[in-house]
Amino acid sequence: MTQQVVAASVFPGFFPTPPPGRCKCPRANRFTASSPTHKNGLLRVLHSSVHPLGLAFAPIPPYPHPPPAVDLLITNPEDEPFLRDEILRSSPTTRIETVAPGSLATQGLLDAPSPPLLAFARQILPHATPATAPSINAWVERLAATLAPLRTHPHPWRLHVWPRYGQGRAGQQRAQWIVKGLHEWLGRHHRALRRNLDPATSPFPPSHTLLQLTLTAPDLGFLSLTPAPHPHHLQPLLSTFPAGEVPVAVDKSAPSRAFAKLVEAEARLGLAIAPGQSCVDLGASPGSWSYVALRRGATVTAVDRSPLRADLMAHPRLRFHPGDAFSYHPTQPVDWLICDVIAAPRRSIQLLHHWLSNRWCRRFIVTVKFKGSADYPELDPVKHWLPTLSSAFLLTRLCANRNEVCIAGVAAHLPDTAS
Repeated sequence: MTQQVVAASVFPGFFPTPPPGRCKCPRANRFTASSPTHKNGLLRVLHSSVHPLGLAFAPIPPYPHPPPAVDLLITNPEDEPFLRDEILRSSPTTRIETVAPGSLATQGLLDAPSPPLLAFARQILPHATPATAPSINAWVERLAATLAPLRTHPHPWRLHVWPRYGQGRAGQQRAQWIVKGLHEWLGRHHRALRRNLDPATSPFPPSHTLLQLTLTAPDLGFLSLTPAPHPHHLQPLLSTFPAGEVPVAVDKSAPSRAFAKLVEAEARLGLAIAPGQSCVDLGASPGSWSYVALRRGATVTAVDRSPLRADLMAHPRLRFHPGDAFSYHPTQPVDWLICDVIAAPRRSIQLLHHWLSNRWCRRFIVTVKFKGSADYPELDPVKHWLPTLSSAFLLTRLCANRNEVCIAGVAAHLPDTAS
């Protein structure tokens, strides 16, 4: 389905009328004083020349009334109502506007000392400003202008550009051409800035800045520059992957497709199970998560009432423990707790809290499974104790999840035995 932008605005001044002749796009003339928005609902305005977080941009002639920056939250369109509910449970007075399917704009939500954890937000664009550019070259110029603070204070940065419109690969190709064009521009005009561009998807170090552009139409979008060290501090919410999208892994040798959840959680966490590490796999049958851990070179204790696939049961580094996943506990701390057990959400959440409180694991990846949406508020208490019991964590619906949410992280107060 072609994505369209909703025209209604709950933010005063968010859809000002742009001055005539500013945009060469032929559709720009469809603005009128009585109908200040584009027919697709997104305003055509340039961003302010001063970044909301205090960094000055290169001089760009401002509009008479620049729109306020917004915090843009990205989710799957089908998860949008659940993200709205989640925001309002944590901040009941927050105003929310849909600017594109699966793209919600709020103001001030991320400015709190401890921004709310949002399991249904796949990506965020802090202090995003709406932008327009009639061509790929114009988008390159907009991105180059936004990078002005990094020219005077060089440091590592990352770039995310992705589309939120249309069908097929047209939007993806446009995003790729914009990225390629920016690389070429930097090669001609600012090679030091190009050398500092980091293509990694590992967790943000404190030294890194993030520049994001999401296209809501070929010539419309939102720009967000998040200067260092803010990407590092916002990591529970800010994905290191463009749009928060991680390709779902495929391995026909795995016992089931569930293995992809573990692989994606490792990628998002920036940590992978390593050779020689110890894992406990609770609710292990038929063995997809044990399969991944064994292929990584770990030793696995698999706990379930049912056996795993025959080749896994015969593996020399797997010990099968028949029994209940919720009553098992290790005799000493293990490197990884991995758990994809089928259980009520509260039971899985309580199991993880029990393991972390008793310091039985150094790292953890746990799936919380739901029936319908009525139990989604069960995640709210996790947001209070998870930051206390872990030094790094994520709480999110993975691309490989169905009606599930993943809780993963590094436990606090335990020494790391990884080589």
